[in-house]
Amino acid sequence: MDLPSYFESVQGLGIMATASKDGRTNAAIYARPHVLSDGKIAFIMAHRLTHHNLQSNPYATYIFKEEGPGYKGIRLYLKKVGEDTDTETVKSLCRRPRHANGKEELSVVYFTVEKALSLVGPEELQVKT
Repeated sequence: MDLPSYFESVQGLGIMATASKDGRTNAAIYARPHVLSDGKIAFIMAHRLTHHNLQSNPYATYIFKEEGPGYKGIRLYLKKVGEDTDTETVKSLCRRPRHANGKEELSVVYFTVEKALSLVGPEELQVKT
């Protein structure tokens, strides 16, 4: 599966799940990720619970359910590998400029994909970033 093409062409709902260092879980709705040329994927994150959890536990799961009937989509098992708080970097990636208006602290958080599975079932997907 070609992740850049997939996320550019498919609409749906994304959910990011994280856990704190002591195992307390969180799930939040997140937009489609940015798939970068270096193979990483990036999300713009407000400094809320998901972002907080990633400061002490770098692992997350991103679930994306495609629009339409049935259960088509993807599960990405991620590891945080970096973060950028530069305002210009955030603005350059922000699909909705109103979110990068300076009223809320935002970061670009970078991940590698450790594993990808179909939305339902055990099928492991070979992804190209």
